[in-house]
Amino acid sequence: MPPAPEGGSHTVGAVLALLREDFPDLTISKVRFLDAEGLVSPGRSPSGYRRYSNADLDRLRFVLTAQRDRFWPLKVIREALDAYDRGLQPPQGPDARPVAPPPVGDPALRAPDAPLREEREKRAEPPLRLTLAEVARGSGLNEAQVRDLAGFGLITPDAGYFDRQALVVARSAAALMARGLGARHLRTFRLAAEREAAMVAQLRGRGGRGAESEQVVGECLALHLALLRAQVALHP
Repeated sequence: MPPAPEGGSHTVGAVLALLREDFPDLTISKVRFLDAEGLVSPGRSPSGYRRYSNADLDRLRFVLTAQRDRFWPLKVIREALDAYDRGLQPPQGPDARPVAPPPVGDPALRAPDAPLREEREKRAEPPLRLTLAEVARGSGLNEAQVRDLAGFGLITPDAGYFDRQALVVARSAAALMARGLGARHLRTFRLAAEREAAMVAQLRGRGGRGAESEQVVGECLALHLALLRAQVALHP
């Protein structure tokens, strides 16, 4: 379901007029039924009448299309809407399930003097909340491997959901696990990251501004990469 434009305030009659070209059998009773089922949650005018936003219209279009074209029951539609609300994206292939967003290159992996914070702000990403199964599908791991990553502290759920950074970690871990490493071997990276994060916090405490955190992260990564390559060169 693509992002909806903000704003809009439509009566239920206006909603019917806007949607009836695509859904000629739509009635006020059907719209109110979907409202009662919690699939759309319009606001209320001061006099108590329902007012539907543009986002509500998009949700109604999605629900009605899923019923008409995919024959989805309300339970499946509700699960899909919940997934979209948590930041997942519409499926691109025959798999009808919403999918995790594609990986995005981290600007901190560029040169240490790159304008990291500005680039990160330009690609501001919405919050993402993923179930364990969605992390598995989005990273190429199986669910047991994702559980292992969580068990060894590489990713941590919050109220049962994993965030965008956990998905990035799982995708990175998947490449090494495909080479035969287990989650227990990857603890080394977590411990190193914890020490480096403490150093970043210490540098901020010495007068560095919070806005410089990304810059410091890039500098740490540059040193880490240089040291790793030097060590690898010692053991060809």
